[in-house]
Amino acid sequence: MNPLRKILIGATLALCGACGSSDDIDQPQIDYSFSLEKQYPETIHTKERDLPYPRLQTELYLNPSPLIVPQALKKEVNMQFELSQDYAFEKGEVIRSEANAWCFFNPHRRLDAGRWYWRFRSVAGDGTAKEWSDVVAFEVKPSVTEFVTPPFSAMRQNLPAGHPRLYPYLESGLEEARRTVQSHPEYKSLVGRANNSLGKDYSANPYAQISDMKRESTFLYAAYRLTLDERYAEQLLKNLQALLNTPVGDNTLFASNFGSTDIAICIIEPYDLLYDQLTEAERSAADELMMRIAEHYFDRHCGKQENTLFDNHFWQHNMRVLFQCAYMLYDRPALSERALKMMEYYYELWTARAPDSGFNHSGVWRNGAYYFDANIQTLHYMPMLYGHLTGCDFLQHPWYRNAGQALAYTWPPHSMSAGFGDGADDATAPTRVRVAFADFLARELGDSYAGWYAGQCPSTLVDDYQMRLYRIVRGAAGYTSQLPASAPRLLWYRDAGEVVMHSAMTSPDDNLTLSFRSSPFGSGSHTQSDQNSFNILYGGHSVYRRTGYYLNFSDAHNITSYRHSRAHNTVLVDGIGQPFSTTAYGMVTRALSGAHILYCLGDASQAYRGGNDAMWVENLKKAGIDATPENGFGPTPLSCFRRHVALLQPNKVVIYDELAAEEPVSWQWLLHSPVRFTIDAAAGRVTSRPNSGLSAATRIFSAEAPSLSQTDRFVTPPDMSLAAPGQECPNQWHLTAEFGPSKGCRVLALMQITPSAAERESIDPTPEGIRFGKWLIRAELDAGRTPSLVIVDTESGARLDYGCDNPTLNGTTYRREQGLSTILYDFSDGRYRIEEQSDWDPTPTRSM
Repeated sequence: MNPLRKILIGATLALCGACGSSDDIDQPQIDYSFSLEKQYPETIHTKERDLPYPRLQTELYLNPSPLIVPQALKKEVNMQFELSQDYAFEKGEVIRSEANAWCFFNPHRRLDAGRWYWRFRSVAGDGTAKEWSDVVAFEVKPSVTEFVTPPFSAMRQNLPAGHPRLYPYLESGLEEARRTVQSHPEYKSLVGRANNSLGKDYSANPYAQISDMKRESTFLYAAYRLTLDERYAEQLLKNLQALLNTPVGDNTLFASNFGSTDIAICIIEPYDLLYDQLTEAERSAADELMMRIAEHYFDRHCGKQENTLFDNHFWQHNMRVLFQCAYMLYDRPALSERALKMMEYYYELWTARAPDSGFNHSGVWRNGAYYFDANIQTLHYMPMLYGHLTGCDFLQHPWYRNAGQALAYTWPPHSMSAGFGDGADDATAPTRVRVAFADFLARELGDSYAGWYAGQCPSTLVDDYQMRLYRIVRGAAGYTSQLPASAPRLLWYRDAGEVVMHSAMTSPDDNLTLSFRSSPFGSGSHTQSDQNSFNILYGGHSVYRRTGYYLNFSDAHNITSYRHSRAHNTVLVDGIGQPFSTTAYGMVTRALSGAHILYCLGDASQAYRGGNDAMWVENLKKAGIDATPENGFGPTPLSCFRRHVALLQPNKVVIYDELAAEEPVSWQWLLHSPVRFTIDAAAGRVTSRPNSGLSAATRIFSAEAPSLSQTDRFVTPPDMSLAAPGQECPNQWHLTAEFGPSKGCRVLALMQITPSAAERESIDPTPEGIRFGKWLIRAELDAGRTPSLVIVDTESGARLDYGCDNPTLNGTTYRREQGLSTILYDFSDGRYRIEEQSDWDPTPTRSM
């Protein structure tokens, strides 16, 4: 299949008269004859790497870039790399790596702008090398972000000689923290959790209770380090001895990867804390068990993790603990060589692929705000340890520089989250570990967004235990808790494919939050099939939001009524949604913001091609679901789905969809609510009362009247046997506006959320456009004509103009640089400005 798929999103035109507004209706139209074809890669990011990276067809995310080779091209136990600016590798400097078991190489130096060449070869265990590969070229542009880390040798020479060594970056502050710990506001919680862990006897069957032991080890370790109360050390020793005295087979030790690393951390913490008190027999038994776990997974990870788009468990927890195993053992004579090699791999892998795949610098987590929490311990620990031992500030990575702002915008204080990804169902406020991570970023980076976020949630922060040791040792926070005066209302997370808009961040009761997703990472992992979907909150509460409940990763309810596109505010084609696959991707191609209008454009034209990922094919079978069109699965003839979203300050939303298919189809336009809709079919209007203090209304326009229907039933109801004790899963409401069959469709939806129905402004179609309060809106709804959308604030003059006309702005004709661009004329940075955008496309990491 051609790796570039084309769709026609423009046409040869003589006139584009649908684009004008009240101030330029009589303006002579200009001949914009043009033909615009958009090319789409088969995929932006492959689940498993199948081509070397980087290549000339890819743009770098960082300078230097890792050089990565698909695992299938590794023909011996080791691989070696060469890098040069000379194609023949004869002139100038040639950088040659050592031969290692993994399939990547980090240059660990800034690469000069220009063309570079690299090659690789397999090397046998005895040093016999295969032929070099064909030469691969790539370009380093001066504009690429630079982030240079030292080689592993810089860490190795600074490794601590004794124990405790788990948290060397905290050692210098421990003595002072101990002197004042009893007056610390978190002292009671610190010792309370530890005291509740005393007296536990795990000797009968420790491996069956490993989750409890692991959680309590965290409490005991922190409490002992800060209080030196021997009771905590004695309990840790008892726990360790229970593990060491119980023979364990592989079927238990490796029953699950989380289980293995939970066992490992229950060994690591007492081993590190009590190393000098253990007998040599106990140390040796602990050594054997840690190395047994580390070896088992190391051989499986080398070559795989650098080439896998994202292995959740590995990056959340397992890599950190496996690194810590090797870190405990690197100076044990019989194990040193192997342990150091493991440490080198995980260090180099972090440099190459962290955080969040290495291809997302936006600061958000592509699996969503809720599943971000599972990664926070690792996201804190690894850069702090590596930075301490190398002298390099790993928190200067662009992802960390953007993370504080992303925390605040994607899950505001006193609010539900933006709503994307597994688990973001009903939590009404940020979690304690999320707030703790904001506190960490504020302390380490001086990040004012993170400081404001933590300052807004003080009681949540002190309830966190995962980072309590860090906070108490670091002492008083000392950071600002004010939101920056320059805080924008809109953030565009380009790499992740998300946009978040806020009408009033500092007034949570009046804040309208609109989140939008169209992601180049597609669907799968802990994300859903929700390209070109949106969620709307008001005052932190759900108004229009995705539906279903995350009770299990892949049960029938999850697959049909939670993960499937039908559970999201997006579109179905002949009742068929987007497949569960990284190839079913979307893109946010534009985003603009001013004082009056916030706007973005998403393109999900590639998201309906069918073909679920192999893992999901198996999951569907296990759940007893046939991947058929009747069940909402399969290919569709969709060729275009471009969605324009605008937030009109302070409480109005405009959705404008361009839909096209290669043959007539029915179109299902979806909207979801926690409460029942009232439907006025004649007017195309639906209203609801999300809670006693709100009124939400949406009016739908198109060239044909839609068939409006709603249900409060899921395709598959939640299996309450999977629910947590006391958890409730009430039905939710699902509205469908159906159009067609047709080969094209345009839909305009106008929404407003008000404190009461009485404050709702009328929506009045007129010859000059739709009057919506002070706003005038014009949209081309004939799918046979060139699309256009014009929104004018008749009071301020602010204007959004998508189309091909030359609009009149403040009495002057503005000449477009390109047809079908988006122009925003609005107040920004102290004056009215004009900004024009055409499509920005994400950088593929799979070159053609």
